Amino acid sequence: FAGKAASSYHMAKQIIRLINDVAQLVNNDPQIGGKLKVVFIPDYSVSLAQLIIPAADLSEQISLAGTEASGTSNMKFGMNGALTIGTLDGANIEMREYVGEDNIFIFGNTANQVQTLRRDGYDPRHIFEKDEELHQVLTQIGTGVFSPQEPGRYRDVLDSLINFGDYYQVLADYRSYVDCQ
Repeated sequence: FAGKAASSYHMAKQIIRLINDVAQLVNNDPQIGGKLKVVFIPDYSVSLAQLIIPAADLSEQISLAGTEASGTSNMKFGMNGALTIGTLDGANIEMREYVGEDNIFIFGNTANQVQTLRRDGYDPRHIFEKDEELHQVLTQIGTGVFSPQEPGRYRDVLDSLINFGDYYQVLADYRSYVDCQ
């Protein structure tokens, strides 16, 4: 994982901390035994991108459709041979036109579907309760499985997704993302 510094965003900092807590669990699991490592590279920059991009097999561009969050980095990943999985947003739209639908893996709602969900009433709790796997993962995050020394550390992450509206519709795109993977 890599990302820009999140100096003023509480939730971004929580997610970065969660990634690092998951890394502690995964990276020290004897069954995994070095087959998989979770790493968060802070302060993503052009200098770091020069090292990361050529080494990547998969570029994940997972912004909510209509928010235009994906940019030119995903094109650089593609030019260096990485496959792309992402929402139909930003540069992914142009990439799909050039590489063809069979060479990019698109998941999730379109910008029009996002707006329809907002207009008609999006209920993330319903998705949380209906999808057993999602329910299990979010419950583990919210109850301290990844932060046993501080079980309530990520309660706000859970609440933001199921109780406070899930503004970026993460739960709405979740099952499509898993299926696309």
